[in-house]
Amino acid sequence: MLTPYLPYPLWSGGQIRTFNLLKNLSQKHQITLFSFIREEKELHYLTILKEYCDEVKVFFKRPPWSLTSLILSGITYYPLVVCLYLNRELKDNLKEVISRKHFDLIHAETFYVMPNIPAGNIPIILAEQTIEYLVYRHYTQKVANLAKKLLMNWDVAKIYFWEKRFWKKARRVIAMSQSDKELMMERVTDLKVDLVPNGVDTEFFSFREKPRTGQVKTILFVGNFKWLQNREAVTFLVEKVWPQIRQELGQKVRLWIVGKHLPPNIVSSAKDQITLSDDINDIRLAYRKSDVLLAPIYGPGGTRYKILESMATGVPVVTTTTGIEGLDAQNFRDAVIADDAQNLAALTVKVLTDKNLYHNLAENGRTLVENKFSWKTIAQKLDSIYQKAV
Repeated sequence: MLTPYLPYPLWSGGQIRTFNLLKNLSQKHQITLFSFIREEKELHYLTILKEYCDEVKVFFKRPPWSLTSLILSGITYYPLVVCLYLNRELKDNLKEVISRKHFDLIHAETFYVMPNIPAGNIPIILAEQTIEYLVYRHYTQKVANLAKKLLMNWDVAKIYFWEKRFWKKARRVIAMSQSDKELMMERVTDLKVDLVPNGVDTEFFSFREKPRTGQVKTILFVGNFKWLQNREAVTFLVEKVWPQIRQELGQKVRLWIVGKHLPPNIVSSAKDQITLSDDINDIRLAYRKSDVLLAPIYGPGGTRYKILESMATGVPVVTTTTGIEGLDAQNFRDAVIADDAQNLAALTVKVLTDKNLYHNLAENGRTLVENKFSWKTIAQKLDSIYQKAV
């Protein structure tokens, strides 16, 4: 398995997914893990991963705005996101380990690690956690500076080209959501795409039998703010949705924003009953101390761990059509869904003040994740895809 990040600690959606798949797949498979790291302190986590892997090797990812990355992006046809992961040492180590171990399968997480895989006959499974060009295109549309926008659009065009190219090189491709799968098959008509959604550890995230008591209600937003969609969502929440909720509920409500790499504009807004936390090691604490998760997500791609984890814990979810995409959830049964600031605010107030609705959302959300999104079930599905590929 080749990943663009170390699958531990569980600070991002990609890490959560890969770690839980490794843990479950290791019961049937012998796994060699090659991962990129950002900092030397990540080496401390290798002992945890070695519990599930025969061998773990790590390689340093190049910083995004390093001179080498920018030069590679300028002189090659690869987009910047691929240039960060072009690594001669990794390529040489892959050749060596392939000749030594005779693998049945290579599992690559994200297309941008694919150029490091040497040519050969070993079947490749490519798992795409999102359609990357959609993510960058969505972000580029909001850029005002014309020169910057032209450069970014050129990079988006390169992402679009290479994404499709590497899908074709894989024996099978894995999508996280039905909409991603349909888009892939639309772009490459004979592509073999399997749907393997994100999941949640339903034992780790135990169900809260009784809602919190207390006069002041807590609205939660969780995210890794390196991710563009989370920065966009939390900014929209603070600037557009939160003022309307506060106007309705006054001192009876607070907003709690939890996650690493908090953006400066949000740090400066830590007032008016807004609390920020970037040092919570066990995310379950945030869910247990909150009353509702409010996630105004508009950026495309994947399924959202915050929503699955919140449902598993029994914390009702208010989100957008994009935020709930891929979960097969029904409005007002499993979650509450709206797409504009006014309705998101009004429905959040309704969930916090309607005891029957609150109870039903908590119960139904938990049932949904137990039936469709436990990691054990998802790992079994991935194993069957491995068998087909081999």
